[in-house]
Amino acid sequence: MIIFFCNRFILVLYFLQATRGSVKPFVNFNAKHDAEVLRKAMKGIGTDEDAILMLLAARSNAQRQEIKAAYKKAFGKDLVKDLRSELGGKLEDLIVALMYPSILYDAHELHKAIKGVGTEDEVLIEILASRTCDEIKDIAKAYKKEYGSKLEKDIMGDTSGHYQRLLVILAQGNREEGVDESRVEKDAKELFAAGEEKFGTDEDKFINILGNRSAEHLRRVFDAYKKIAGCDIEESIKDECTGNLEALLLAVVKCAKSVPAYFAESVRESMRRAGTDDETLIRIMVSRSERDMLDIRAIYKKKYGESLYSTIQEDTDGDYQKALLYLCGGND
Repeated sequence: MIIFFCNRFILVLYFLQATRGSVKPFVNFNAKHDAEVLRKAMKGIGTDEDAILMLLAARSNAQRQEIKAAYKKAFGKDLVKDLRSELGGKLEDLIVALMYPSILYDAHELHKAIKGVGTEDEVLIEILASRTCDEIKDIAKAYKKEYGSKLEKDIMGDTSGHYQRLLVILAQGNREEGVDESRVEKDAKELFAAGEEKFGTDEDKFINILGNRSAEHLRRVFDAYKKIAGCDIEESIKDECTGNLEALLLAVVKCAKSVPAYFAESVRESMRRAGTDDETLIRIMVSRSERDMLDIRAIYKKKYGESLYSTIQEDTDGDYQKALLYLCGGND
């Protein structure tokens, strides 16, 4: 009886964790049927964008991979290539992003950020600061398999200094686990001594502690730091660091405190700049839709006084807007 109860309890916990995304596996899923619907939507004169976006935005990533395989088997064609040829603009970018396996999508975004013209530092910062250790290790494996080079090596070839060092540490995916009670106070004091307490900044100390400790441990350190310094760690980082290192350290701190809160702020910034940053908006909506979009929505509403849904309505339009709203999962 106790074993049965424990198993039920574990299943309930899993269900609660698994449903924080706005996109869930489609009930009564049939990959062959979906492949036929997509083929019909793209065959002939004109394209039924509504049918495409409504179907793909309502399927989980794993189901989309099955649809790709069923499409290839039934019609001998590559679904993603057909989607690219039929769609255009921001809708095409969003739908194609949805068709990547999630880990490969992160690897693709990192490779594009490094190998394109210049370096898209905001992409490196976002992905490496927010993903779990296991996810980062899987991303590195997918990166090596897909592009034939190591993620760490490519990061080192495109960045420099303290910023590079912290990126490389994060790219290892080897953060410590749990909370080391004996080091909480010590870490807080060392961070204070490395910044607020001295003339100049010991960046290495910030990098070593923030790059290697677990999120749980860091949250305890931040509380202790505030008692010692009289201010939040974010304020000290802004005072002591600049440029990409500052942005990366702040992202690490925010993600240690709350990954959904970090993305609520990021998605807000993507739509409240001079012109919408669609690349960032798409990346967040796609990558978080099955993970924690419900939490992001709740935090967004509480922090900004309006729903994410209504902000998307204000800042986007057309079929692209419809697809984003589907991923958002509803109006709060």
